[in-house]
Amino acid sequence: MPRRPVVPPATGLFAESDALKPLAERMRPRDLDEVVGQTRLLAPGSALRRSIEAGRVHSMILWGPPGCGKTTLALLLAKYADAQFSAISAVLSGLAEVRAALAAAENRFAQGQRTVLFVDEVHRFNKVQQDAFLPHIERGVIVFVGATTENPSFELNSALLSRCRVHVLDAVPAAAIAAALQRALTDRERGLGTLELRLDEGAIETLAQAADGDVRRALTFLEIAAELADDGRIDATTLDQVLADRTRRFDKSGEQFYDQISALHKSVRSSDPDAAIYWLTRMLDGGCDRSYLARRLTRMAIEDIGLADPRAWHMALDAWDSFDRLGSPEGELALAELALYLAVAPKSNAAYAAFNAARERVRETGTLEVPMHLRNAPTKLMKGLGYGKGYQYDHAAEGGIAADQQCLPDALANAVFYAPTERGLEGQFRDKVDAVRAMRRQPKSG
Repeated sequence: MPRRPVVPPATGLFAESDALKPLAERMRPRDLDEVVGQTRLLAPGSALRRSIEAGRVHSMILWGPPGCGKTTLALLLAKYADAQFSAISAVLSGLAEVRAALAAAENRFAQGQRTVLFVDEVHRFNKVQQDAFLPHIERGVIVFVGATTENPSFELNSALLSRCRVHVLDAVPAAAIAAALQRALTDRERGLGTLELRLDEGAIETLAQAADGDVRRALTFLEIAAELADDGRIDATTLDQVLADRTRRFDKSGEQFYDQISALHKSVRSSDPDAAIYWLTRMLDGGCDRSYLARRLTRMAIEDIGLADPRAWHMALDAWDSFDRLGSPEGELALAELALYLAVAPKSNAAYAAFNAARERVRETGTLEVPMHLRNAPTKLMKGLGYGKGYQYDHAAEGGIAADQQCLPDALANAVFYAPTERGLEGQFRDKVDAVRAMRRQPKSG
């Protein structure tokens, strides 16, 4: 059976300019009221909305995930400000294209017309390319609108950031995506209204959820489903075909990556096994390097469990080794079991804190001399100079500890770096550490 057309009947101007455009492009919002999912930023009465509606647009960076409306907002800025819209992509353009776009904007500026210059994926431009925009922003030749999925604090230079306001766009909620899908289904001019498609109950919600916050992706799913639909019906079988190979949003080196590894680490630290296994699975699902996860889990065992349960350290190394031997997907279970164990294990950062405190004290105090009684004395000359004199062999002392033997430099006598907790194994020797320290603070014999 031939496939059904997925665009409305072509007539007039629509036939010439829009009939071949993807559904997501045809359904792009024409005004602020049609924008979905950005109520925090564009709610009626909000500062940005009032500014746009009044035509008082400013240079800005739009930071948000794919499909949240960055390009749409830039187009609307130009429309409301009665300005020329010009777009370049940092993926496809070099310095020559940037200069050409700026030269065209200069000509329009000389004729009294503003230009909204939209730079997609602006984080991909290097510092020299970013600097090229600065004088034109300062003089008002362009209203600069940069779109990025990456954290501007890390990817854009400070000079550009100082001349632009950063607006954060959110991933679009499923309910808002569902509203956009419903509009596309009923719109007879730009959408699929003329096809009179019939959807099984819950189909729109399924498509909206599968889009994972991306309106463009949802509309693409709907367009494909309409193409595959038998007799105009989109049922569960059709949806299974459309959504079979979908993936979740994840970047392997950007903001989402660092946010999720932070969530995993903090979930382990908070002794929440459910959250820990969830974030680990999210990162595995996103294609995160498994060896990186094994290394970070090992770091958690050392930093956050520490001496409260030294077995966690060994289990981390065993899980890492098991993954290296088994590979994916079998070896991932070893990482999952490790994450669960770390989450439920007793926690102590006492060793981590002691190491940091000692390192800071070393930096502050410099090269303090080793006490004479602790020095090595392999030669007669060194013995004659007093090296090793007065050293007490602890195994020969009562209780196995020479309690009045000072092992720190004189300038750090009685300094405390390690503070054992009462949790897990560490709690079993806390009393001993405290007792020995108390003994060492007693007046020395002899």
